[in-house]
Amino acid sequence: MAKADQINEKILRELSRDGRISNLELADRVGLSPSACLRRVQDLEKSGVIAGYRAVLDRSKRGIGFVAYITVGLNQHTKEAQESFERAIARAPEVVECHNITGSVEYLLRVEATDLVAYKSFHTDVLGTVPQVNSITSYVVMGSPKDERA
Repeated sequence: MAKADQINEKILRELSRDGRISNLELADRVGLSPSACLRRVQDLEKSGVIAGYRAVLDRSKRGIGFVAYITVGLNQHTKEAQESFERAIARAPEVVECHNITGSVEYLLRVEATDLVAYKSFHTDVLGTVPQVNSITSYVVMGSPKDERA
């Protein structure tokens, strides 16, 4: 495991902002020599602290104009019901995040669709047909003033 210190935290912060930053620029920003910086980044990768690099996509340029978070309650609180629900959700391309949560419902989903019509189709024809679903509550995203997900 790579040691967590202030320099590693700076490296991680910079890489999370721009995963394509050159090692030379990264080293300058965190106050290290390029070779020392590269060693630290490689250690963070080897230890799994840095699990990978991703592209940040512009949803609007991909035709995604509708985002909602959905809470889903199941009709049974069994492992089988959860696994069956999760298999159904894994097949739904509209679901970009699925989290098993605590509270009055079992799941929180992030759903992206082209528009409200496409979302309604997902809600009715996909989510509404999963036998384990007992309740669905949608929260439509009106704006995202802070979103640091890659």
